[in-house]
Amino acid sequence: MGQRRSCTDREGRSKVTGPPTSGGFRASTEGLQEAAAKGRPSRVQLKWVSERKFDVGRPGRPAVRFDGDGMTGPSPVDGLLASLASCTAVDVVDILAKRRTPVESLEIDVVANRVNTIPRRLEHVMMSYRIGGTGIERVHAERAVELAVTKYCSVRDSLRPDVPVEWTVELASESE
Repeated sequence: MGQRRSCTDREGRSKVTGPPTSGGFRASTEGLQEAAAKGRPSRVQLKWVSERKFDVGRPGRPAVRFDGDGMTGPSPVDGLLASLASCTAVDVVDILAKRRTPVESLEIDVVANRVNTIPRRLEHVMMSYRIGGTGIERVHAERAVELAVTKYCSVRDSLRPDVPVEWTVELASESE
């Protein structure tokens, strides 16, 4: 009994490989080994808790509760937006630290519009950054955010290329 896999490429073409499985789900490490051979894989495990609630995390590490209804934890789409925000935040903090202007505060407000069709994918994302820190200049903060969103953030790069991600930057020192 072999594995049956399906994937979709960036152009939306689907591909199914391998013979269909019968008799239910069969766990295999073949896919993980294949991913590991291509480089360091990212891996999380999900455990169904109840109803539409799931705990997700790296094996042996703390888990995050995802809730399809958004009542006891972020919804899966909220989790995606949080991943996008935290991914770019890591890059912004690192870029500004390399400039010897460390971030002392950082807040990002993310608002996303979704299409009305199924699946309700993201249509547009707007990220508003509020950055504070001694010596941080607007031009450097804006460049750090631009590099984070357009070059370094792997979460952004994993989104569909036709989903625009826009941003604004506010310096905490300008609003005081």
